Amino acid sequence: MDWLKIINFVIPVLFTVCYAYQYVYILVGCFVKPRTFREVTPRHRFAILISARNEQSVIGHLLDSINAQSYPRELIDAYVIADNCTDKTGQIAAEHGALVYRRDDTEHIGKGYALSFLFHQLENEGTFDRYDGFFVIDADNILHPNFVREMDKCMSEGHRIITSYRNSKNYGTNWITSGYALWFLREARHLNNPRFILGTSCAVSGTGFLIHKDVIKRQGGWKHFLLTEDIEFSVDSILHGEKIAYCHNAMLFDEQPITFAQSWRQRMRWSKGFLQVVRKYGIKLIGGVFHGKGFSCLDMLFTIAPAFVISTISLVANLTGLIVGIATGPQNILIALTEIAKTLGGIYVILFVVGFISGCFEWRNIHTSVPRKILSFFTFPLFMITYLPISLAALFAKVSWKPIDHTVACTLENIQNNDQ
Repeated sequence: MDWLKIINFVIPVLFTVCYAYQYVYILVGCFVKPRTFREVTPRHRFAILISARNEQSVIGHLLDSINAQSYPRELIDAYVIADNCTDKTGQIAAEHGALVYRRDDTEHIGKGYALSFLFHQLENEGTFDRYDGFFVIDADNILHPNFVREMDKCMSEGHRIITSYRNSKNYGTNWITSGYALWFLREARHLNNPRFILGTSCAVSGTGFLIHKDVIKRQGGWKHFLLTEDIEFSVDSILHGEKIAYCHNAMLFDEQPITFAQSWRQRMRWSKGFLQVVRKYGIKLIGGVFHGKGFSCLDMLFTIAPAFVISTISLVANLTGLIVGIATGPQNILIALTEIAKTLGGIYVILFVVGFISGCFEWRNIHTSVPRKILSFFTFPLFMITYLPISLAALFAKVSWKPIDHTVACTLENIQNNDQ
């Protein structure tokens, strides 16, 4: 079983080589304050685009948070795509002041197709050029009252694609929701924040991002339809020379899946989507590293590829070692189990440190009780380790976009009261 020991020695070395630069990100995130932007007179007109499929439970609270923005309300229009809805999403959205477009297309399913549909509608109606920028927001989100104002300040400094601070509505529900939430806090504070400070490109993450209208014009509407359309958009934008900015003071609250079945389904889609992005853009990203796009392309390549591949190799090798051990005798079973325990233990420790650091620095922005905050640091590695079987299954499974049920209907005040 020496081969298994060698593989389990090489795997962490490869991880270290590929992701050592992110230790720099962690240090920057810990010791350099996030950037702020100077006050400006609001002048940009924005459209907030919301793709919603059977979101009657939560869409009203999102639109209330949009109506409560400190940015001049006359400069904001909220658009809801009632995408294959069979409930009252469209009706409720209209009652809360949104402009509602109904889309019924059961062949082309997903947010990417919904966004493409709406951009075509705006272009055909001659209203596209009314706006300076377009927000992409999920129906289950709640926006902090200063969200649009802060994003506008960032765009006023010349940034054309901007991502925001993604917080969570239901951090303290269970180990699954806190696992998601802590990962997004880490992404904000110790990935996108240091990227922006160091002058490389950030990446958008599903929701809460702003796109200048000239970017949409350049790409001819919305053209990203892979299972992870956000990562595809990020990669494609970077390859076209864009640098995605980060606005730390623009906070939104996102609902996380509650059950493991929902989480498995969602993360399976993400894992499959990463594979799709690698297949479509991997060679271009490698070329971009050597042809003027530099570190931004390298960073995105490492974001979508090595961890997935290395983790899958590790899982397959250790499972193979266990099978061989069972077939060859008790001594080899013990060796295999020992190697698996060492591997999982090492992963646990690293992920605990990552989660602990992010949780400590964003402590005040975690809205749950103190005991649940502390417990989440210990359960975060377990949540992330469940990515291992998901990554392996994604290699073989046929995956399609399916909606996640959103049921956490609350206001910003409700979220903040979770601290008690």
